[in-house]
Order: sequence, then C-alpha cells, then structure tokens
Amino acid sequence: MKKELRVAAYAVCVRDGQVLLARWVAGDGTKRWTLPGGGMDHGEEPVDTVVREVEEETGYLAEPTALLGIDSIRRGWLRRLGTPGDFQGLRVIYEARITGGALRNETDGSTDLAAWHPLDAVPELARVGLVDIGLDLWRERPPVGRSRLADPSIG
Repeated sequence: MKKELRVAAYAVCVRDGQVLLARWVAGDGTKRWTLPGGGMDHGEEPVDTVVREVEEETGYLAEPTALLGIDSIRRGWLRRLGTPGDFQGLRVIYEARITGGALRNETDGSTDLAAWHPLDAVPELARVGLVDIGLDLWRERPPVGRSRLADPSIG
C-alpha cells in the first residue's frame, strides 16, 4: 500500500469580527471555503509556508502571531490501477494578522477566490472541516493544540 504524508500550514486571520477565507476548487470542480494556506516545500519552515501561502492565495502579507495547534487527518484512497493508498495530512495552524498587501484572488492555483466573512456567517458557508477546526483552536486555545473537533469522542 502506497503511503503519502503531506505537511501544510494554514492561517486563521480574524479582524473586526470577520475571518479571511480562500475558496478551494477540488479536482471535480467542487468549491468550498478553507483557511488560506497549503503545502510546505521541502526544506521550508512551517511559519514561512503560511506567510507564502497567505500571500499567494489572498494577496495579503501576513505575520503569524501564535501557533494555535496541529491537526492530523487520515484517508484511504484508490490509486491508479485500483491499488489502495493511505494519505495522512499534518496541518500546522497559526493565528496571523494582516500587515500589508491588498485582497486579490489567486490565479492558476488551487483557490479561485479570497474574501472576508463575518464569523457568525461561517456555519452557512460551504466549507471544509479545517475552517471549523481552525476557528475552534482560535477560540479555545487548547493547551496541547488539538481541537475538540478533531476527535468526535471529545465534547
């Protein structure tokens, strides 16, 4: 079985009661909101990854201000020729503040739109689970950096 590990870094940027999100376009064309961020390049530090990814996806310059936590997901999938694969995603989640730049959409990337959304409107958005996990970490600040949403058996 082919095993794959992807390490990525994401930002929770909240200001004036709004959160910055990027709209991710899946391979099948489905569009859902996510936290700005993405995969680390080999040799890159996670804190540098989140700064680069926020700028690529939103046009903003961001300064990470706190490490909120780390989330891990695991999924099986079928590879070409029908052989099974085992994917694990390790997601480093930072709080960040916007320090410059201007809001714009990413071109030729995995997202097609960037926008601020009122925090109370997030539950109505078509979004990936990472948004809820990131906002939970931002609100709760758990000492071990693990969202209660990451484990359905916890509260």
